[in-house]
Amino acid sequence: MLRNIQHIRKYGVGLKDACKQSTGNASHSMINSVRPASSHVFGIRRFTSFSSSSSIDVPSWATLDPHNLGNDSSIHHVGNIVGGEWQRPFDIKNKLEIPNPLHKNYFPLCTVANTSIDELGPFRSSLQAVPKSGVHNPLKNVERYLLYGDISRKAGEQLLRPNVQEFFTQCIMKCSPKSHAQAKGEVLVTAAFLNNFGGDNVRFLARSFGNPGDHFGQQSNGYRWPFGPVAIVTPFNFPLEIPVLQLMGALFMGNKPVLKPAEKVALVMSEFIHLLHHCGMPLLDVDLLNCEGPVVEELITTSPIRLTQFTGSSHVAEHLSRRTGGKVKIEDAGYDWKVLGPDVSDIDYVAWQSDQDAYACQGQKCSAQSMLFVHTNWEKAGILDKIKENAMTRSLDDLTIGPVLTHTTEDIMKHIENVLKIDGASILFGGEELSKHDIPSIYGAIEPTAVFVPLKEMLKNENFGIVSTEMFAPFQIVTTYDNDEVDLVIEACERMSHHLTAAVVSNDTQFQSKILSNTINGTTYTGIRARTTGAPQNHWFGPAGDPRGAGIGTPEAIQTVWSGHREIISDSQVPENWVQPKAT
Repeated sequence: MLRNIQHIRKYGVGLKDACKQSTGNASHSMINSVRPASSHVFGIRRFTSFSSSSSIDVPSWATLDPHNLGNDSSIHHVGNIVGGEWQRPFDIKNKLEIPNPLHKNYFPLCTVANTSIDELGPFRSSLQAVPKSGVHNPLKNVERYLLYGDISRKAGEQLLRPNVQEFFTQCIMKCSPKSHAQAKGEVLVTAAFLNNFGGDNVRFLARSFGNPGDHFGQQSNGYRWPFGPVAIVTPFNFPLEIPVLQLMGALFMGNKPVLKPAEKVALVMSEFIHLLHHCGMPLLDVDLLNCEGPVVEELITTSPIRLTQFTGSSHVAEHLSRRTGGKVKIEDAGYDWKVLGPDVSDIDYVAWQSDQDAYACQGQKCSAQSMLFVHTNWEKAGILDKIKENAMTRSLDDLTIGPVLTHTTEDIMKHIENVLKIDGASILFGGEELSKHDIPSIYGAIEPTAVFVPLKEMLKNENFGIVSTEMFAPFQIVTTYDNDEVDLVIEACERMSHHLTAAVVSNDTQFQSKILSNTINGTTYTGIRARTTGAPQNHWFGPAGDPRGAGIGTPEAIQTVWSGHREIISDSQVPENWVQPKAT
């Protein structure tokens, strides 16, 4: 029986006290009747449905119908799998109750196993059974490279089936509300990634190389070698794409991962693991641990986990790095900037892309546009008015705006007030709570917001820490500059602490070179179509400037995150005329 049900309290992994400082880059009565949609300023309307269809053709391997989540008194439970067995609901004493993020008085979305430290024994045993040489490597169990090529192909095919695609799209929208297009895009990127590694491409990840030696019979060979037991800690904002890409990369290279998803969205990866089993993945290959932060920290620091890949807030990332002695690969917070260069063109496109970068998914992307540097030529052309016009079309009705899962409304409003204390700061648009919503008070409900701060005021020591605080919400800082202030823009970019994505919106090659040669962001778009968001499967996505930085999606990202270099030197022939030399 479910006992000691708790309300979910925090974002992501919440590693002890570090979680209390997290900036992000993670209650129920009988169901109320649905009221009619109503509109008001900013086009914010009451959300009435997730899609045009009330139900979907649920795949045979699935354990839930997303239509019933939050609408049914029979609450779905998300459990653990460890040592090849799915735990039963009563195997874990406590449960986390996940509230409906859009309707505070509806039934919970689900309950999630809240594993305690005392219940980690099976997970430790599972990880201890894995040797440092991994489950497979270039010299052991090599048929598993072929197995995972086949699994990846089958899973990719599944995600392209309309009913499976819609199943995951709806699951994502239910637990991490975003528009149908954004949620479906996440599924499509994941499908493309899986299809990329179908067939022989998994074994190509482990391709070795050889060099001739110093004498006859000697040759050196370099191999990509797994770490063995590893951990993956993933965030709420991309419930499918980020966990799948990192999980599959770990498996491709021969590791045994324990996956800890964010509690709010754990149901998505639970269902995906069922899909992997359906596609032929051995039950023993992945452990799924649902718990709060201190528990996974205990497992990471007291079991033979040799690498932890963490995606989430910078405070938690730093804490985890200290606790593991640096055995981490991090894709943490990204305070991401965009510079509109001196050459103005395609203003409608640039305004649309800027709105998408700042406010899609409520700005809850690690690649979201946090600061916009606007050349005065663009300001005179009316770019800010056009961005505002786009932002005003966003609506709860289609989830182009929605709940902020990392901050309360009060937290966001307090940050806006602090920014407005800077001389010359003003609200360009937004700055108000959404009206007529049912979003729970533990989450945020804020209009798409832009605050202008003069560039020179922003750069003052007493102000820069305020304006460069990542909110992980539909909020951005906007400033303007002219030709003789380009170096001030570069100074601002240099002073930022995290360097994930950036955009240089200009076709002026001299301007591009000036900005690109003096900045370091790991994923930088340039040209008139440049954006800050976008983590597709066709190019590297990850931070730069930090040796712990973790990429995602590409062969290079998988190899550098999930394997290390091993050199084996073969030296097999002693010359017939060898004479023992004098000792040295």
